[in-house]
Amino acid sequence: MILSMVTGIALLACNTTPATETETTTETTTGTDASKGGQSGVQDETSAPNIVQVASGSPDHTTLVAAVKAAELVDALSNAGPFTVFAPTNAAFDKLPAGTVEGLLEPAKKADLANILEYHTYVGNLKVEYMNDGQEYEQVNGGKVKITKEGDKVFVNGSEIVASISTANGMIHVINDVLLPK
Repeated sequence: MILSMVTGIALLACNTTPATETETTTETTTGTDASKGGQSGVQDETSAPNIVQVASGSPDHTTLVAAVKAAELVDALSNAGPFTVFAPTNAAFDKLPAGTVEGLLEPAKKADLANILEYHTYVGNLKVEYMNDGQEYEQVNGGKVKITKEGDKVFVNGSEIVASISTANGMIHVINDVLLPK
């Protein structure tokens, strides 16, 4: 009996399986960018891209992406959602008075910038075909946007939705104006 116990202890002491499992776990953990933290730090080349990833790949949305980063909303918009983002183009930001965008990107204006960006975001997946003339949707910041239709064209607060892109965590509706909360 004592011999069986000694043999069992010796076998457990020589077992290398736990070390291999630990090494595998360590490799998996370091395979992601742990320094980023949050959902935006997850690296996944097999899933469809999320809202932030799609916008980051668009040359027409560099100002929007810079604003999302400055407002520290990257992780929020990278989460599962679903979200609908009315995404102004760079040209839409250029329509604002000179210095507006630069001012909003300053750290002291982070809350104002976040409020504007949250006014462009709805929690839920709004496809154009779901939208009806006169509907209002409550945005993340508590404000409401109004949908209007003219023939086949759909507008949010008077700005035409010129393109719609489905993402892994919702919808992006490209618009040519920046929506400003009241």
